Amino acid sequence: MNSFAYDTLVHFDADGSPIPGVAEKWSATTTSATFTIRSGVTCEDGSALTAEDVAAEYNHIADPKNQSPMLGLSVPVTAVAKADKAARTVTVTTTKPAPFIVQMSRLLPLLCKNSLAKPTALARTTNASGPYRLTEAVPGDHYTYVKRDGYSWGPRGSTGAGLPGKVVVKVVANESTAANLLMAGQINVALINGADQDRLDAAGVTYRGLEALFGQLLFNQAAGRPTADVAVRRALVSVLDLEQLGNVATGGKGRPATRIGEIAPTPCSGDTVKGNLPAHDTAKAAAALTEAGWTKSGGTWTKDGKPLAVGLSYATNQGPQVASAVELAVQQWTAFGVRATAKPRGSGSIVSTLGGGDWDIAWAPIGVTLPDQLTQFYDGPPPPKGNNFGSVSNPEYHRLAAQASAKPGASGCALWDAADAALVKNADIAPIVSKANRYYGKGVTFEVDGSGIVPSTLRRSAG
Repeated sequence: MNSFAYDTLVHFDADGSPIPGVAEKWSATTTSATFTIRSGVTCEDGSALTAEDVAAEYNHIADPKNQSPMLGLSVPVTAVAKADKAARTVTVTTTKPAPFIVQMSRLLPLLCKNSLAKPTALARTTNASGPYRLTEAVPGDHYTYVKRDGYSWGPRGSTGAGLPGKVVVKVVANESTAANLLMAGQINVALINGADQDRLDAAGVTYRGLEALFGQLLFNQAAGRPTADVAVRRALVSVLDLEQLGNVATGGKGRPATRIGEIAPTPCSGDTVKGNLPAHDTAKAAAALTEAGWTKSGGTWTKDGKPLAVGLSYATNQGPQVASAVELAVQQWTAFGVRATAKPRGSGSIVSTLGGGDWDIAWAPIGVTLPDQLTQFYDGPPPPKGNNFGSVSNPEYHRLAAQASAKPGASGCALWDAADAALVKNADIAPIVSKANRYYGKGVTFEVDGSGIVPSTLRRSAG
């Protein structure tokens, strides 16, 4: 919802390249960026959004004592910002390379001076530079946004003209209920990813989709886990019919994954999965395990007197289709001679499970905007010091990611793609299927991006 009230320095074009937002132009290297703030941008209280405001926000987030979750996501971890009032510029420097320093700013919701001074007030109100202002916040029920007058600095020169005067965002926990409300005309837009898509499609309700990784296996490579052995990981992947699993998990609405988590629009869009996953071949899987010292006795693979046993953890809030796909994977492993079990977890406890370390394999798709944001999951320290949940140690990924980080923006995409592919080739992860997050709409037209509905494109329509 933040994009309705908070503008950003840049926006993304369809190909993932940055286009002007509050910043009318910029220049950048891997360790610095200078943004020129367009004149005439105002906050809800009528005050001007200045270069000094933007610099202050960068420095606030970069200060570790503020413990901002935006640090490393929209602001480089070692960022220092300085403003030039006369030139209307903000210069951000960092000692640690940030190859997508401009693209990161798309995720930085710009605050006005008064808001930065009292950040706790932002839980229920706004004072920002976006096209709408938040006028009512009832957590767990609804949020009301009212259009601002005079907004004229949106993406591609868009203004507030033609935007609905009020947008109410309702919290509807059940997708079937949301679909019912949409069909009845009581709401205009709903994000529907489950089985209710079928009846909305049958009724001719239009949607805008955003492709995202939906199914991916992550392997725990901590010492003592059977999946610490690359031969075991590759064998486990070879046993599975990944296309079949993907179809079951998405009800036939997905397609084979091509990326390992970067959501379009993103600067790097090459296929890093095709040809890099072990092929579906149980004979080769058996040969790989045999070569690694495993033997099959009594229908079960064993080594040093211990059976090959794995549990597959998954979040139950991903729906019954994912649960069915997990059960199918367990069946295929069991038929091959692996003692496999499904481990259902609640939406919150799956993260706790990964962080706690007591797991073997997890159905754990990751979604990011930029490829360098994946390094924390595959090249950093494991919990509790970091987010490398699988204790992945892939020298080739480390080498290629470091090289890519030395190149600004999209110029490093070939290296980022190769780094991603290195994870797939080593069976550190097994991307299975991607699926479009569908925003269905009646009586409105709109476009979507990685943040959801693009507010400047929202219009009323017939139907």
